[in-house]
Amino acid sequence: MALIPVTILTGFLGSGKTTLLKRVLHESHGMKIAVIENEFGEENIDTDILKTESKEQILQMSNGCICCTIREDLREALQLLAAKRRKGLVDFDRIVIETTGLADPGPVAQTFFMDDEIAESYLIDSIITLVDAKHANQQL
Repeated sequence: MALIPVTILTGFLGSGKTTLLKRVLHESHGMKIAVIENEFGEENIDTDILKTESKEQILQMSNGCICCTIREDLREALQLLAAKRRKGLVDFDRIVIETTGLADPGPVAQTFFMDDEIAESYLIDSIITLVDAKHANQQL
């Protein structure tokens, strides 16, 4: 079976990650996309925006930043999605992982290289970092 492509979408808070993801989900590209979204905090605004306007598979993790405290949860989520896909319970062509604006994408990407079971199912094809041009100098 071919490896499932994964895109990691990252960037500072307010840089446009959810806006871009929403646009990708609504384009007529013919791909079925599963989304793993990481929210940091009690309010899950991004998931509400995505779910009301999309029929894609969205898995939300809201108990911390996937770059550090819940990397094990990311691994488990990826294993669960792969198992459900093999059984025909979900159907998707790729995964987009939207990190919180506080995340460092490095440890997220490491999950795909350090875990043999994940590496057998998935392949990172890109890491997209969004930057708010108006505030980029201050944030960098």
